[in-house]
Amino acid sequence: MFSAIARVFRTPDLRRKIWFTIGIITIYRIGAFIPAPGVDYSAVQQCLAMGTTEGGLYSFVNMFSGGAMLQVSVFALGIMPYITAAIIVQLLRVVIPRFENLQREGPQGQAKLTQYTRYLTLGLATLNATTLVTMARSGALLQCDIPIIPDESLWVILLMILVLTCGVALIMWLGEQITERGVGNGMSILIFVSIAAGFPSAMGEIWTTQGWRTFSIVMLIGLVTIAAVVFVEQSQRRVPVQYAKRQIGRRTVGGTSTYIPIKVNMAGVIPVIFSSSVLMLPQVISQFNQPAPGEEPGRLVQLIQTYFQSGAHPVYMITFFLLTIFFTYFYVTITFNPNEVAENMRKFGGFIPGVRAGRPTENYLAYVISRITFPGSLYLGLVALIPLIAFVLIGASQNFPFGGTSILIMVGVGLTTVKQINAQMEQRNYEGLLR
Repeated sequence: MFSAIARVFRTPDLRRKIWFTIGIITIYRIGAFIPAPGVDYSAVQQCLAMGTTEGGLYSFVNMFSGGAMLQVSVFALGIMPYITAAIIVQLLRVVIPRFENLQREGPQGQAKLTQYTRYLTLGLATLNATTLVTMARSGALLQCDIPIIPDESLWVILLMILVLTCGVALIMWLGEQITERGVGNGMSILIFVSIAAGFPSAMGEIWTTQGWRTFSIVMLIGLVTIAAVVFVEQSQRRVPVQYAKRQIGRRTVGGTSTYIPIKVNMAGVIPVIFSSSVLMLPQVISQFNQPAPGEEPGRLVQLIQTYFQSGAHPVYMITFFLLTIFFTYFYVTITFNPNEVAENMRKFGGFIPGVRAGRPTENYLAYVISRITFPGSLYLGLVALIPLIAFVLIGASQNFPFGGTSILIMVGVGLTTVKQINAQMEQRNYEGLLR
């Protein structure tokens, strides 16, 4: 392994890309600890020391910002506005024909969709920044009575919103720089870094509060989970495709055999993000319907606090699991169109052996997708439940490091980045990173 890493750094071009990526990551992590203008940094640290934000409503978003949101830093919004914008643009392809046509136009259409994603990211960032500043002023963000914004004048508030929005724009630019001049997909790398930044503190907290035995159990669960995720993420169903020979002038083209790779987990981590976002809505309703001092909470608030306030309740777990299965099928239906694949195969003279071209091919692909999505959805649901089950069985925090969204993203990004490094090394040395 060490010899393979040494070969990477002996390649000048690849070494330059890796150091550039590390430099961008360093800038990103420094920005996560620079407080936004108008924020009292010492007051923020006092509120965080009280531990009232652990496992709260905003822990999910805080994970994607690498802890920057609860620090109220210039990068407090993190990469979440871009993720939301990218998902919205992808879903709009089904609703707006213009977006679908741009998707089919190739690189030029993709560049236009990327531009729309940037504009939508800035709009969402402005909205999120306004919400974040409002919550910081009221004390709802850190659930603390200590004022973290001493000067609440209009100019200070507007400056904070502007800086937080510009922070999202800068993160988006840094991610694009990694994609163009570094290694891997820039946005994915920044998400990977944000999640990995919380691992040392989470593991240290488990060691301190639960002891070495629980820590060992967590490490064992982590290794088994990573191995299972790698196995499933690499698993795919290969549908064979045969292209008939065609005579073009004096040349004979075609006659080749290939396959359509259909992954077991075609939806990636998106269904887990959707499910988590939907289950945040009851908590938002509960937070904005708190009773006055001395009054009893309403029936709806009581039900939410009983079943959905804590992830340890079986109703919450079952709902989370079922929502993950539903959104897996929903997202796969949107991203994989059997009709379009069958039509493209027919245009180029391709067919699946034993299946007629046209509608039978479309029905066959839809059948394969529906069957292979089922185990993929169960896998996503089980992996997403690992932090909640760990919270019940071993008393670990709900921010369990090995499980759910975090481990899916980290393993997926890690596999993709290693494949890219391996491909670049094979171009130069005829030998990859992994033998």
